[in-house]
Amino acid sequence: MTSKTTETTATTRTAASTETVDTEAGTARITWHRAKRPRLVLAASHGAGGGIGARDLQALAAALPAHGVTVALVEQPWRVAGKKVAPAPKTLDAGWRGVWPALAAAGLPVISAGRSAGARVACRTAAELGAHAVLALSFPLHPPGKPEKSRADELLGAGVPTLVVQGGNDPFGKPEEFPDGAHRLIEVPYGDHGFAVPKRAGITQEQALELITDGVVEWVGSLVRGPRE
Repeated sequence: MTSKTTETTATTRTAASTETVDTEAGTARITWHRAKRPRLVLAASHGAGGGIGARDLQALAAALPAHGVTVALVEQPWRVAGKKVAPAPKTLDAGWRGVWPALAAAGLPVISAGRSAGARVACRTAAELGAHAVLALSFPLHPPGKPEKSRADELLGAGVPTLVVQGGNDPFGKPEEFPDGAHRLIEVPYGDHGFAVPKRAGITQEQALELITDGVVEWVGSLVRGPRE
């Protein structure tokens, strides 16, 4: 069961429609940033400590529609309910499965994406849901300071084309710590887990976000070719 509203977001300066979806884990919310002539849908969820206002998710929502990619920012049921602590991974997966029919309703290929815990969900469920590809933003390869507790098996088991975008100073896993595999990896120099860069870094915050959006645009173009808007 879904319901829809329309609003204008100041961040993207475009009309965004909001849809609520009932799932096994509760009510989720999708904020749609639609391309005029979409070729793909990129559906992205947030991490365990934040929401869809994250700088990388908002940057993608602002940039990708002009390249024929509709962006769907998904808020997990626990976040919609106002809870401060994310539930267990199996509950996160259930919430993601529950919104998938709405994400795929247009009949377009869907890229399963997420940041941090959302990236883990995207990887774990990609094959069963029939995701076209996976975009893993700030994949938490291990808890900070505990490299022995690796989650590489989730990333390597996605089973579809995968792009990892990782900050150079991410305490949850620096780019050089990632295992070899079929995935591609883009490094955001100096970036932390939220892709924030220090003021005295070699790049500005705006340049860091451009690295992300430009890299994702190029990668998406390699997945499917077609006319832009």
